[in-house]
Amino acid sequence: MAGAHVPRLGVLWCPHWPVVVAGAVAGEPVAVVHANRVIAHSLAAAEAGITIGQRRREAQACCPSVRIEQHDPMRDARVFEQVVRAVGVRVPRLEVTEPGLLTFVARGPARYFGGEAAMAEMLVQTAADALGGTSLSGTSLGVGVADGRFAAVVAARRSSRAGRPLVIEAGQPTTAEFLSRLSVRWLSVVAGVPADVVHLLQRLGMQHLGAFAALPEADVLARFGHVGAFAHRLAGGGDDRLPGTIDPPAGMQVQQVFDEPVHHSDALVFVGRQLAEQLVGALAADGRVCTRLLVTAETEHGEQSERLWYRSSGLSAAAMVERVRWQLDAWAQHEALTAGVMMLRLDPIEVCGDDGVQLGLWGGRTQADEWAVRAVARLVAVAGEQQVLVPAAQGGRQPHDAYTWVPAVTADLLEPAERLAMPAGPWPGRLPSPSPALVHDPAAPLSVVDAAGQVVRVTARGGVSAPPVAVAVGGTVERVQSWAGPWPVEERWWDATRTRRIARFQLLTVSGRLLLAVVERGTWALAAEYA
Repeated sequence: MAGAHVPRLGVLWCPHWPVVVAGAVAGEPVAVVHANRVIAHSLAAAEAGITIGQRRREAQACCPSVRIEQHDPMRDARVFEQVVRAVGVRVPRLEVTEPGLLTFVARGPARYFGGEAAMAEMLVQTAADALGGTSLSGTSLGVGVADGRFAAVVAARRSSRAGRPLVIEAGQPTTAEFLSRLSVRWLSVVAGVPADVVHLLQRLGMQHLGAFAALPEADVLARFGHVGAFAHRLAGGGDDRLPGTIDPPAGMQVQQVFDEPVHHSDALVFVGRQLAEQLVGALAADGRVCTRLLVTAETEHGEQSERLWYRSSGLSAAAMVERVRWQLDAWAQHEALTAGVMMLRLDPIEVCGDDGVQLGLWGGRTQADEWAVRAVARLVAVAGEQQVLVPAAQGGRQPHDAYTWVPAVTADLLEPAERLAMPAGPWPGRLPSPSPALVHDPAAPLSVVDAAGQVVRVTARGGVSAPPVAVAVGGTVERVQSWAGPWPVEERWWDATRTRRIARFQLLTVSGRLLLAVVERGTWALAAEYA
């Protein structure tokens, strides 16, 4: 019963795809970072002790010779498109989860190619040929075939390690037996089950999926709720669709037919954002989010690009726009289009219930938020996507390092809390909350003197030559009412060319200004001001 409606799926996976795109060769330590955290690494880097989630400086401390590359999702998608196109010739209706991972229904292609094992071997060779001379940096492509998305992805990952395709025989008992010996950590790595739930299972003594699956379903639901029940169903090889997943009602697709052919991708992406916001709004009114999205573009001469995208947690408007951009850029790069685009369509194939977010008692989205988003969209259309930027958190110790600017078209403007949330993990030496209201980048010149009119100095041991009495900033001299510090910060001590040692002070003037001052090599500067 549990596996009666579980589809037979195949998954093609390339481990650490961003590293492959970065051009890593076998034996070269390479790490790809995003927001100063490692998100992918080569085998040589792993052997040196570099792990996913590690801070950049920790990775460099483990392996000083490691090559650090910044994450570039656009580049990853463009390169992976050649694999998608090659496999798409053999297997229809591919579903791209992310660059490096694609899924397809296995039953039809398996019959055509003489069995699932033969199909898997053929796909590995097809993908390898599509990559041509691109080095896989010591890894191998993995193809897994199993009942359900969860088991198929796990099989593909294990296939990559084994160096050969892995086919799990059909049937829920066989799938459950395959999963039973695996660690419960796969629930978090593959299925997106919250890490705290997985850690709780481990603390309760359930280290393997089989032990978790053996628990009574009713007891799991009572103790862990719907998330636990979903994880329990996965562990037993059951239906791995999210709770509440259904086919969308008819007529939910949105499209734009242009009066004149459009030749510029920026204009298409701008229209794609409008369509995405329209679709997300219509689904939100029904309490649902789109998990599988079909994006179709067609030119005046009938040339067509069609791609199916998947995201288990649901595709926000920003995520839809990002995938539209990936698809259009890859299409223009790999095909010599003979005409402009006449039609762009977004078609939800699968939707599920939206768990939503808990809004504040006095807050939430307002009409003003919607107006602001539309105004930003108009600015992008006029000035270009690279000219309209919004802040996003990236982590850092200094006030001007904690945030960066990203193009507005790639951000979810209606969910600023998610965009501005500081990445998890410690930042030794970072400022505690609350953050300064005004950050000077670069820092403004400042002079801090003692009662004798001499510049206040900080010793190597963190001592102060004399209490600060007055500050001079911007031609204005103010007396210091109270002060705190110094707080020494030493950065990049392992790199002689980039090392930096500073001391921070908080200075409250008699006029009420609260300043964050820093002194470096005897020179004072105004880094930020508090409200």
